[in-house]
Amino acid sequence: MSTNGLVRGTPTDNSQIQLVTITPQLLASDHAAATLSAAIPQELLTYRPEPYRIGPGDTLFITVWDHPELTSPAGAQQQSLPNGRLVRSDGTLFYPYIGALNVGGMTIEDLRLALTAKLAKFVEKPQVDVNVVGYNSQHVTFQGAFMKTDPQTITAVPLTLGQAIGLATINPDQANLSDLTLSRDGHDYHLDLTALNHGHGAAKDIYLKPGDHIFLPYNDTKEVYVMGEVIRPMAVGFRTVTDLSLTQALGRAGGLNPVTSNGKEVYVIRGANDLQNAPAKVFQLDARSPSAFALGDEFRVEPGDVVFVGAAGITRWNRVLSQLLPAASLLSSAAYTNYSASH
Repeated sequence: MSTNGLVRGTPTDNSQIQLVTITPQLLASDHAAATLSAAIPQELLTYRPEPYRIGPGDTLFITVWDHPELTSPAGAQQQSLPNGRLVRSDGTLFYPYIGALNVGGMTIEDLRLALTAKLAKFVEKPQVDVNVVGYNSQHVTFQGAFMKTDPQTITAVPLTLGQAIGLATINPDQANLSDLTLSRDGHDYHLDLTALNHGHGAAKDIYLKPGDHIFLPYNDTKEVYVMGEVIRPMAVGFRTVTDLSLTQALGRAGGLNPVTSNGKEVYVIRGANDLQNAPAKVFQLDARSPSAFALGDEFRVEPGDVVFVGAAGITRWNRVLSQLLPAASLLSSAAYTNYSASH
């Protein structure tokens, strides 16, 4: 079947295929749509972390100036952590003169003021300072193509998405950067990390919230299939690249075969696996001139696309001959045998 048959075909085929020529106007509209899809949801950009709230498992170091017996019960020579006070699982801690105090959900300043007020009954004008020396109650979790998937603690210093990803370390050989999922409060936000980086590092503007879950999928199913008259027909993987261009895909396959290819018949077939719901789109690039590859470099292929390069007319004719000549030779031999036998 010729490439013309692939695109034009029968009337029935035409109802399932939409032929689109790759032009500067098409690329401009695609870029506008890509910019819109890469936009960060406004609720992620506007979120600002609240002051840190103390929770079960945190360790607090409480200083009461001029009262070492309250500040360092384990001895002044000990470090802060041994002198720290652990918040129990029910959110309480014990403090001298005060007893059990429910601190779960308090900010550091809330607790400082509460301790100052309660100690004022026993200590004249107490000067109290509170620090968290062990953050253990609030975390962000990771899953997928990261080198480190250990939970990261939320501290009094706000944590951004960019910082968290940097600590988790992306696996460069396996990660699919185009669909990082940030799960928060029952909602999934899908983010394209490459688009964020192209947008001047907007990941640094997204603050994480306790309980956030970050999933980075693997790229093992992300391939474009380059077929037809190219040097090396192959499946081209995206690796960590999320915006593979048509020119790049053809380049990885060795480019168009200079002898057998028809530069006018470079097609990108998209959506052929869902013809029952929507017609497939076939994008055509006329690559007979070098300037056409500038268009191809701006056209982004997607996972599952089939890039097909048609054969030149003389190539199709030669293939027809290669199929006909053996049959003609057999017929000629049979005719000669019959003629010799009759004479």
